[in-house]
Amino acid sequence: MADFDITDGFRKVFLASVGAVATTAEKSQEIIDGFVKKGELTVAQGKAINEELTRKAKEVVGDTSDAALRAKMEAMTPEERADFAKKVASMASDIDADVVEPDSVEDAPVDDGDAKE
Repeated sequence: MADFDITDGFRKVFLASVGAVATTAEKSQEIIDGFVKKGELTVAQGKAINEELTRKAKEVVGDTSDAALRAKMEAMTPEERADFAKKVASMASDIDADVVEPDSVEDAPVDDGDAKE
């Protein structure tokens, strides 16, 4: 036991604890990086799934609207269908007439922010 120096023992314990802390920090960083990558992947997958569901929902709504309109028109008499077609054409014409075209860029007033009074 004479060969055992207490300061050397403390030094080894201290260095071992520093090594353990360093290793823990490195492993923690690897784990965090892994979580970040998985999280980014999950977010990207979520966006892709959301876009796909939105597209499919629009298709279903469009198909359902078309089917409902067709069912309504099939229930009409030929005269009612003709009146309905005239009404829809009139609505489309009114909507087209209400479309406001933006002014051209040349006609727009310019505000350069340096107005002098």
